[in-house]
Amino acid sequence: MMVDMHPTIGDKKINKLLVLDGISGVPLGKEMHQAFRDIDINAVYADFKKFKQKRWYGLRSALRKALNKRENADSFYHFPKLDEANFEAYIQTVSPTVILIIGFAYKFLSPQFLDKIKRQYHISLFLYDTDSCNLYSKRREFVFFIEQELPIYNQIFSFSKVTTKFFKETRNLKASFFPFGAVKLDPNTNLHPSNDVLFVGSCDLRRIFLLEHIKDQVTIYGDRWKRNVPLISEQLMQNVTDSGVWGERLYTLLHDSKIVLNITRSQFYGAETGVNLRIFEALSAGCFLLTDYCEEVAELFVIGEEIEVFRNAQELKEKVDYYLNHPEERKRIAARGHERFLKEYTWDARIKELARALPF
Repeated sequence: MMVDMHPTIGDKKINKLLVLDGISGVPLGKEMHQAFRDIDINAVYADFKKFKQKRWYGLRSALRKALNKRENADSFYHFPKLDEANFEAYIQTVSPTVILIIGFAYKFLSPQFLDKIKRQYHISLFLYDTDSCNLYSKRREFVFFIEQELPIYNQIFSFSKVTTKFFKETRNLKASFFPFGAVKLDPNTNLHPSNDVLFVGSCDLRRIFLLEHIKDQVTIYGDRWKRNVPLISEQLMQNVTDSGVWGERLYTLLHDSKIVLNITRSQFYGAETGVNLRIFEALSAGCFLLTDYCEEVAELFVIGEEIEVFRNAQELKEKVDYYLNHPEERKRIAARGHERFLKEYTWDARIKELARALPF
């Protein structure tokens, strides 16, 4: 017999949102959770990585992976990490009516088990797709994600208009375009920033090739740069700090930079999408943003007035030189970009919009 675990007042269920974070290496999930609470939504936060893993997960995973490769080398190996009984006990304790998953769930729970949880406990299940573009180059994994996980959601919200269109028109999924937001930061009052150009992001071949054109002007923070040393000039590598930065450390770096540069990963650029989180963080900090052009960016911001863009390496170099030599114009564009951010792209504003689409 199926038991309804949701608490009630009379015959009315008490709505509760569970934000389940699949990408907790970045603060996005926690920021969204706090924004829900700020508008008085009964929300709790949980990090997938904090749940109990399956017993002997590492050894079992290695054995299963070897068997899978032997039996069918072309299939996607999938052995999710979490102990299902432990996770289900948590759901029974928290008793959410709505779950919003950030990023993905398949690395932690099988889609079939998650669908069972959804049905058994009468939960409305939603996804905020933040990372699907990173799967474009991983064919087997991407096919698994779109065929096995995505259909279980009541609705998908995606950071990318390109991805949203693909989900809707090719896969017949219920999907909506939902650009990122960012926390509201104090405006940049640093009159003498130390960095001419700041780039924060992991190493990618496209990023290397572009950054080589401004190697005497750029400061780089991010992971996986040292492992690509054979591809990087000595001069550019001297400007690299090989570690990711988030939170207060990131905000300090943003405020200490004349130009914040955003370069989308190769697979994002190849799909003509690029409205990533860095854009909104830079504008929140009141920084001058220079990003690679895509139609999605042009639809959200006024180019040349609120942000600036480049379309190739030559234009990147020209615009870096121009705006370093025209500080008043640079500051004027930064101020307008910050104003636009405050009107439309704080998490407070974004979450109010998202909440209207959730069943509260």
